[in-house]
Amino acid sequence: MDADRSRAARRVSWAAFIGTTIEWYDFFLYGTAAALVFNKQFFPSMDPVAGSIASFGTMTVGFLARPLGGIVFGHFGDRIGRRNTLVASLLIMGVGTALIGVLPTYSSIGIWAAVLLVLLRVAQGIGLGGELGGAVVLTMEHAPEGRRGLFGAFPMMGTPAGMLCANLVFLGTSSLLSEQAFLSWGWRVPFLLSIALVGVGMYLRLRIEESPDYEGLVERRKPARLPVVIVLRDHWRQVLHTIAVIVGNSALAYIFMVYILGYGQDQAHLSRTFLLTCVIGGAAVWLVTAPLWAHLGDRHGLRALFTWGSVVLLVGAVAILPVVDTGNRAVIAVFMVVMGAVLAATHAPQGTLTASFFPVAVRYSGTSVAYQLASLLGGGITPLVAASLFASTGTSASITAYLAVVATISLAAAVVIPRGHGTSATAPDEPVAEMAK
Repeated sequence: MDADRSRAARRVSWAAFIGTTIEWYDFFLYGTAAALVFNKQFFPSMDPVAGSIASFGTMTVGFLARPLGGIVFGHFGDRIGRRNTLVASLLIMGVGTALIGVLPTYSSIGIWAAVLLVLLRVAQGIGLGGELGGAVVLTMEHAPEGRRGLFGAFPMMGTPAGMLCANLVFLGTSSLLSEQAFLSWGWRVPFLLSIALVGVGMYLRLRIEESPDYEGLVERRKPARLPVVIVLRDHWRQVLHTIAVIVGNSALAYIFMVYILGYGQDQAHLSRTFLLTCVIGGAAVWLVTAPLWAHLGDRHGLRALFTWGSVVLLVGAVAILPVVDTGNRAVIAVFMVVMGAVLAATHAPQGTLTASFFPVAVRYSGTSVAYQLASLLGGGITPLVAASLFASTGTSASITAYLAVVATISLAAAVVIPRGHGTSATAPDEPVAEMAK
């Protein structure tokens, strides 16, 4: 029985990793395009700073839609099961991304191009809103005892893997084509490739098994009729705690992954190819070190790993823009690679930690809603806030101060996580006692 569960857990973890990689590939394509292309193709009448703000603003719309996706998919994930809900989220994301690849630009249909872009970004946000929380929950609930951190890290690894794939495709496309060809039609190629990737993800997800914890719950009682209502009524403290835990990593990650691409070109006069290469190198280190951090978390405690990681994250938040401002390519390249490992130390354990805050009956809803709200307040608004702060102050110091405050919030939230939390299964029908008081 243990051997069968271990095999099922491995299948689920790899399927979750591939699925979240595809979803994040789709989502990050937009972020990369927002930094490099969309301000020119969809907001060409604005000056560069205003165009960047408008472009990042459409990116933020996707984050606004993610909590809605968390509510909708969380409801069905707790009502009818984790697996089928995750299949639907992947399909919605894939269709939205492919349609962006064929979308007319401002030169063809004027302002309607931006309107359609926003609508498709909303579809992406809804699809992703139900993805990561559900993938973490499904993987964690399949995981063998004592290895929940490692198995729960697999869907989290989809974030750097998706970023790596998105930036590699963008780098390859922009390197093979002239600047004019890339801006004219080449940027569409990465979005259209999503069609094939979603097909692979659908195949894998249709072959995995439902969570044994969820099946055991259904055998004992009917699923909650309105799980999100229960979450907001009975587990709002856990929701707030989850948001505080996640927001620091999310904010710094989007400076690292998205904002740097535009800022480095405009203010430090660095080439697009160099910046994409730095982000790719950092993402590769993030991906490779994530399971190592998660393994250490299983051995020494996920809370301890996350707390110490949050200390280093604060240092990185204060240093990232001053380092880019130096314009020294060697220093920037080394720093970006190191940042990949720093982000992994707090990102790898946070899925298992926060999913364990909620009981099985409402775990999909609780994890998804809290995670997406945290992503909105962290990653969603950060590039927009950063662009606005720089436009108003003309210096990166204000952005650095903002990042320092957000990182400090997550460090404080990490300190008050109960010791030993996330390392063993919580009761399937009861809230986490420590977090419900």
